[in-house]
Amino acid sequence: MSKGTEQHTYDAIVVGSGISGGWAAKEFCEKGLKTLLLERGNEMIHPNYPNALSAPWELDYNNELTVKELEDYPIQQKAWEFGRDNHKLYVKDTNWPYIQKNPFYWFRGNQVGGKSLLWNRNCYRYSELDFEANLKDGHGNDWPIRYADIKPWYDYVERFVGLSGENCELPSLPDQILMPPFEMNFVEKEVKKRIESQYKNIKYIQARAAVLTQAHNGRGPCQARNQCRRGCPYGGYYSSNSGAIPAALATGNLTIRPHSAVESVIFDSSSRTAKGVRIVDTQTKESTEFYGKLISINASAVASTAILLNSTSSDFPDGLGNTNGVLGHYLNDHSDSTGAFGIAEFAADHYSFGQKPNPMYIPRFRNVGEDKQDFLRGYAYECFSERKTWKKGFGQDGIGLDFKKSLSEAGPWEVGFWAICESLPNKDNKMTLSKTEKDPLGIPKIEIDVKFDENTRKMRIDAAEKAKELLESAGMKHVGTYNEDPIPGKTIHEYGSARMGNDPKESILNKWNQIHDCKNVIVTDGACLPSSPCQNPSLTYMALTARAVNHLIEESKKG
Repeated sequence: MSKGTEQHTYDAIVVGSGISGGWAAKEFCEKGLKTLLLERGNEMIHPNYPNALSAPWELDYNNELTVKELEDYPIQQKAWEFGRDNHKLYVKDTNWPYIQKNPFYWFRGNQVGGKSLLWNRNCYRYSELDFEANLKDGHGNDWPIRYADIKPWYDYVERFVGLSGENCELPSLPDQILMPPFEMNFVEKEVKKRIESQYKNIKYIQARAAVLTQAHNGRGPCQARNQCRRGCPYGGYYSSNSGAIPAALATGNLTIRPHSAVESVIFDSSSRTAKGVRIVDTQTKESTEFYGKLISINASAVASTAILLNSTSSDFPDGLGNTNGVLGHYLNDHSDSTGAFGIAEFAADHYSFGQKPNPMYIPRFRNVGEDKQDFLRGYAYECFSERKTWKKGFGQDGIGLDFKKSLSEAGPWEVGFWAICESLPNKDNKMTLSKTEKDPLGIPKIEIDVKFDENTRKMRIDAAEKAKELLESAGMKHVGTYNEDPIPGKTIHEYGSARMGNDPKESILNKWNQIHDCKNVIVTDGACLPSSPCQNPSLTYMALTARAVNHLIEESKKG
């Protein structure tokens, strides 16, 4: 038994291999710790991604999902990038059920690398405006850190990941370490000139993305193939599989164990620390324990908190570190699917070639400086422009020579502004574990109860109206707005269910992402955020992870 225990003992254990879990593994391994990386999904090794290099005629069923597949993926199929060519990178909803008290789309990866193979790749820093927001307007607990605390770690992460895009010297969006952006098309150049000449507080910039325009760290550059959702064998965009995990493996310190669903953390009352984790093998359904001195939970905002809630003991009957009842509360997401679109008739005789992988971006300008609105916080726009030729004919009736000719003619240029809106922290938004229902592995099902509030409703209306105004000012015709019913989870930026804070009575984690009452466990994915500004959050997860692991190792050296 002692030999078996020794074989299952590591210096560090990382739960989850996505954006933040990959970074935790890399940092532990590069600092000399023997590290176990546990992943619930399947094995996936860069650059061997299914269908990554498949031609259209090599995809079964014309790349359309079968009726059975649609039945197996009722939630995952709602993801913006979901398709038959990459559906196996998502969990089958029928295998991983959860309970929705209110509609909530929970999108989950199904392999080593997690959703780092499926993300939108936009990378922005949070600003001092964001770190101070909770304190200033009284919604949510005060962030325990400020921009100065995380800036060196943003620098550190950006140098490794490799970002391209455009800086703009705005207080609401700090400048970053960037390689040159892709070239803008004619419409983007024209819209930029027209908007920035009329609005001094609004910038229309190339989105900052974890996509390489130059070779970097043995990866890339991007081939502009427009097949990112299948996984990139060139490493043109950053993922755990192409970046952090290879770096960790290169040290000789990493062990990866897929098919390992972590059920709970094992707490040792005598030392007041966690001593390991308990997993269920997703193939054999066998339960196994692994032991480690340092533990990083990075299973995603919902899954990480579920693990903590299920980690009950005589010391923590309501979940590990949950002495204040906060664990599971404040779960939230950005809201999207509001904005406007129009036709750029002035560009009818201009064409573009290639598939630029990043959009344009308008950083937050609402409630910044002199701008004051009847809602709190703000939103940003992802801005898309495309010539509609390649979609022409879909679902269109026709036959004969004239119809064939029409399909080869260029369609209109369409420009769309799609808002990402910040949501205020709300204690009533929560997740819990079912007391009566279990998933196929025997682990309690997760119950999610999240709704958007009145502040979100006001912000979304303004975002649609302002998008229309901006597009018309840029010369668009036939401008229309849209404001779809927002479903939490749809933006895939869920956050907040195990938030950081200075006050142990109001938060689960301290400023170093350690559980207040169990200092050798850190949580650095979306669960840790006290709030989530309108910028895409993944860069912040990576920076917080590198910072937290470094601190955890330094503290462990002191005993």
